[in-house]
Amino acid sequence: MAKIALGTSREATQPDCIKALVVEFITTFFFVFIGVGSAMAADKLVGGALSGLLFVALAHALVVAVMISAGHISGGHLNPAVTLGLLVGGHITVFRSILYWIDQLLASSLACLLLKYLTGGLATPVHTLASGVDYGQGLVWEIILTFALLFTVYGTIVDPKKGSIDGLGPLLTGLVVGSLILAGGPFSGASMNPARSFGPALVSWDWTDHWVYWVGPLIGGGLAGFIYETFFIDRSSHLPLANDEIAY
Repeated sequence: MAKIALGTSREATQPDCIKALVVEFITTFFFVFIGVGSAMAADKLVGGALSGLLFVALAHALVVAVMISAGHISGGHLNPAVTLGLLVGGHITVFRSILYWIDQLLASSLACLLLKYLTGGLATPVHTLASGVDYGQGLVWEIILTFALLFTVYGTIVDPKKGSIDGLGPLLTGLVVGSLILAGGPFSGASMNPARSFGPALVSWDWTDHWVYWVGPLIGGGLAGFIYETFFIDRSSHLPLANDEIAY
């Protein structure tokens, strides 16, 4: 287990940190704009539930792959659960993680506000548990789905020994996001991302089941980061951040 680096407030004034925050905001904005926008489009267009699910899953898979690649300066987290998973592994400081979280929530909120305006006031669909799915089941769904997402991020992007898949991490992460939405979407909504759930809930002012989409993804992301970093990362090729070191 890597030692968690606290970081310092000086990071906020460093040019590299400011640049990373700008990139993280832009990429998270477009991720949420396209992800939520695809859900709104699926609701508007005539079609069945299955075709809507496929449409939304495909949109998320594509935008995740592209935004992670485009957001290489910030790491392309797009997700507080990803940031937490990398924090647990010692790849980003606590202070910068907090800045990323704020950044991601603001970007998500702006994206959903703009979507509501551009669609003539259509509701931004919120993540809620499906009928017959209780809180415990919803939590387990989100924990498992987010664990799979972070395990993929670590295995295909973070781990320095990626072998033949080096460079394919963003694409593979996008594909796993799409597949996880196909599996969990009809049950928990397959958020895996507190920021992705926060923007629509804020703009629609509908907080039904919202806590599930914080607790589940953060547990799943943190657990995946802990397990991968503890048991699978080669320590000879990864040194955790020093307590006052600035993360990229």
